[in-house]
Amino acid sequence: LEGQAEDLFTYGAKKVHLLEHPQLSSYSPSAYTAALLQLLEEVKPAVVLFPASSMGKDLAPRVAAGAGVGVASDCIRTSVEEGQLEVVRPIYAGKALAAFRFNSSPAVATLRPNVFPAMEPSDQKGEISKRELSIPEDRFGDRVDEYLKGEGAELDVTEADIIVSGGRGMKGPENFALLKELAAILPHAAVGASRAAVDSEWIGHQHQVGQTGKTVSPNLYMAFGISGAIQHVAGMSSSKVIVAVNKDSEAPILKMADFGVVGDLFQVIPPLKEELKRLLSE
Repeated sequence: LEGQAEDLFTYGAKKVHLLEHPQLSSYSPSAYTAALLQLLEEVKPAVVLFPASSMGKDLAPRVAAGAGVGVASDCIRTSVEEGQLEVVRPIYAGKALAAFRFNSSPAVATLRPNVFPAMEPSDQKGEISKRELSIPEDRFGDRVDEYLKGEGAELDVTEADIIVSGGRGMKGPENFALLKELAAILPHAAVGASRAAVDSEWIGHQHQVGQTGKTVSPNLYMAFGISGAIQHVAGMSSSKVIVAVNKDSEAPILKMADFGVVGDLFQVIPPLKEELKRLLSE
């Protein structure tokens, strides 16, 4: 882990706390919570930030509860106002944004991926503080022994810069091949889906974006045949650019899209693929 700590210095970290224990190599919710609470007691930070990943969403509320404070989830902006951390997060399934200011310490929050630009790496050096922990054996009762990759999930939607998503308008599982072909053309792209498409078993659950799926914040979100139900919007509203294709001019997704096409997606995708191939080959 020391090598990874060194990497953090190049992106602005001045001090890295390295928590060591022979049984912490695999994620254990109870043990990780105990480890972090020990660290918080010693270091007494003003702010504790977690990624809004599956692990971060699981761990943040546990740590916050142990510290006796609240947690703000899925934040898309942070600032310091009058000496207190202020965060902005979507509410009402992404239809509005609300600012929250913490009046307790530490302030605990989870941050959506891709909402902050990465710092340029530098040759900065920092300090590594190694800490050996004493964690009771009964805290290791729950642990993750193995991560299983979903079938066909070459790139997780939460890690993609570009997401090509399909909904009920795809009309069947065989047509998701069109989206996979489109994603293959684009750099660092993944295929997403609405709940309607997943519930119809047209594509695996690991592709689902939305309130009951995954929350994403890609640079580009392309929605094909997705109406824009509030549950879906909740999972992708912080995308930097949204492009929607839907034959229904009244579809809610078109009202929130930066660019919208009212038309048959099966007539839009083929020429779009060819144009993207041409542009990316230049």
